[in-house]
Amino acid sequence: MIEIKGIDHRFGRTRALDGVSLDIGEGEFCALLGPSGCGKTTLLRILAGFETPDAGTVTLDGEDLLAVEPHRRPVNLMFQSFALFPHMSVERNVAYGLERERLPRREVRDRVDAVLATVGLTAYARRRPHELSGGQRQRVALARAIVKRPRLLLLDEPLSALDKQVRAEMQLELKRLQDEVGITFLVVTHDQEEAMSLADRIAVMNAGRIEQTDAPVALYERPRTAFVAGFVGANNLLPGPYGITAVRPERIHIGAGESHGSDVGDDRLTGMVVDVSFHGGTSHLAVRVPHLEEPVLVAVQGPSRVVPGERVSLSWPSEAAVRIPAGPIEGEEP
Repeated sequence: MIEIKGIDHRFGRTRALDGVSLDIGEGEFCALLGPSGCGKTTLLRILAGFETPDAGTVTLDGEDLLAVEPHRRPVNLMFQSFALFPHMSVERNVAYGLERERLPRREVRDRVDAVLATVGLTAYARRRPHELSGGQRQRVALARAIVKRPRLLLLDEPLSALDKQVRAEMQLELKRLQDEVGITFLVVTHDQEEAMSLADRIAVMNAGRIEQTDAPVALYERPRTAFVAGFVGANNLLPGPYGITAVRPERIHIGAGESHGSDVGDDRLTGMVVDVSFHGGTSHLAVRVPHLEEPVLVAVQGPSRVVPGERVSLSWPSEAAVRIPAGPIEGEEP
């Protein structure tokens, strides 16, 4: 549905986007994931019409989206701050965009009632934002965004203002709503867990470029660059003569005593436990291995049977190791 090709954008001497290309399918839940300053919000603003790229194209169903005025695009943006009108009730906040379009009152009422029922806020229609919880205000903002029935809904860090418990609940709610209303969602986030739990596909951005686009499981199990391997979930990046070997902490087996190999790049290492922390269902261990700058991270189920200062062997199945070649990422100048 959306085809983004070769988008470049600068702010003065700073290159915010560098040849970004991405396709987004009809009804897809896509996520832009990356650290602060990587360009993900800039790309969102270009789609919304708040920024104009220096180069590149964006099409919607084959038509030039960049040539359409922002207020005429079938695109809506849900802000990080929710941006609700404090003097208006919930129903008036949701109805505002429809009233601006001068739609018939009956149609406005029917659409507002329907969307409030969808987000579970019918009983709160007459309340004002200050009378709602953070999660309820987030639902109002979402209702206001989807009531206009956009083809594409852009969400900029939509859950960052919520506490951990409400955030987890709203992740499930967002996914349910997207399935129910059938609108294409593009969410910007720096939270790996949020992107993995919500999105059908994730585009990982770094320094203005997309390093890898994949389904969550493929992205986690088969990262194609060192940045993706280190940014998406915990990972052990073991340097070798031809690049890097990435091994997830949960794929490493821990045993007592010495092993036969200790060279970096082998599938068996020996080291000393320097830290153990318990996280409820799992324990996280840090193992110092000779010739490695960083400790090897290991995740085991339940409480750990080893303690700091104990010497252990580490091993992993060959299929758990992902080889990442040395050199620039795909498409990067040497």
